[in-house]
Amino acid sequence: MRLVQILVPRGKRTDVLDALDEEGVDYAVFDETGRTEFTALVTFPVPPSAVEPILEKLRDVGIEEDAFTIVLQPETVVSRRIGELKRRYAGVNIAREELRDRASEMAPDRSTFFSMTVISTIIAATGLLLNSSAVIIGAMVIAPLMGPAMAASVGTVVDEPDLVSRGVWYQITGLLVAIASAALFGFLVQGTVLIPPGIDIRTIPAVTERFTPNFLSLLLALGAGAAGVISLMRGSGSVIVGVMIAVALVPPAATVGLGIAWLDFGVALGATVNVLVNLLSINLTALALLWVSGYRPERIRSVGEARSRTLARIAVILVAIAVLSLGLGLVTYGTNRTTVYQEQANDEIHSLFNGENAPYAEYQLVNSSVTYRPIEFYQGKPAQVRIVTDPPGQPPDGIAQRIDRDITRRTGQKTTVEVVFVQSQESS
Repeated sequence: MRLVQILVPRGKRTDVLDALDEEGVDYAVFDETGRTEFTALVTFPVPPSAVEPILEKLRDVGIEEDAFTIVLQPETVVSRRIGELKRRYAGVNIAREELRDRASEMAPDRSTFFSMTVISTIIAATGLLLNSSAVIIGAMVIAPLMGPAMAASVGTVVDEPDLVSRGVWYQITGLLVAIASAALFGFLVQGTVLIPPGIDIRTIPAVTERFTPNFLSLLLALGAGAAGVISLMRGSGSVIVGVMIAVALVPPAATVGLGIAWLDFGVALGATVNVLVNLLSINLTALALLWVSGYRPERIRSVGEARSRTLARIAVILVAIAVLSLGLGLVTYGTNRTTVYQEQANDEIHSLFNGENAPYAEYQLVNSSVTYRPIEFYQGKPAQVRIVTDPPGQPPDGIAQRIDRDITRRTGQKTTVEVVFVQSQESS
């Protein structure tokens, strides 16, 4: 429920009360003695979805420019006619004015925004290097990136240029600050005892996940944007939803910074594509849902301009996502092909060494690894297979070539096989 308070200008009291009576709204009227231009304070409870239509009816009676309006959120409202209002206004979306104010409040002041961005990014980078999902999730809780995306989308739909520019500026500078923070953090921790010497960040699963995204990451971003704007329109759950939006933005941005710090520009480029696709997808979903939900500018003459502006920005975002998604498509296809190869190669290795009729059943298979990444698939490089085995005697010549032929015949992919023989002794 919402409690609306309006200071009524002189000469408008009867019109305002008649309009509220027509809507079946219970109200209370207090004489205003503090300011001469107002004659009364009218307060009335209504459902959230009724705030905007009732305020529009009151503007129709001539208080739009002169009135002073406050919308509060009470704990409980007891009224005889509130049930009828709830049935008439069964929607759950908040009013345009409340939406605009909430979006503006979600974009904090600069010092708070940038300090929390730096802190959350450093924590996320730490979680990436530790391959710790718990640490990464903890960083998302304090990341302030939901507000700017929602502010830019709301400002576009309701024709608030200042809100748009503020939201866009925070999004761009926030990601740049996040990348710079992660890069500086990466430079500082290299060569220290905090991480293993000579670590290859490509081998860390949490990092690999962010610089080799696929179309599932696009679905994550679309879902995050939808959840964010729905929570904003319904006035609930913004903190929890903000974590989901941060998941789509902060870890990839931190991965870009780590790639720069390690001078691995392949990692930086892949993560950049990831973060840009996610950012654009969040904005796309927010814009589309806000417009479809019926939010429009307050001024009727601005509706056409806002519609053209919203559609134009949606079109630009769609084109940008389509271009960037080519990279996601290549990664998705390459990942699929390399995964299939790895499964087939591992199956062939086990069939060669395990089982009674296996050609190398007398050999003990100590370990095996198959390395084949999407970038190697597109470069036409052979997959790398390494087999560690304990032979019963002197190992025969040409075993690596024979295993290579078997795996190549099974997978149809050029392969390089390395067979390592180990001899072990045990003291009594």
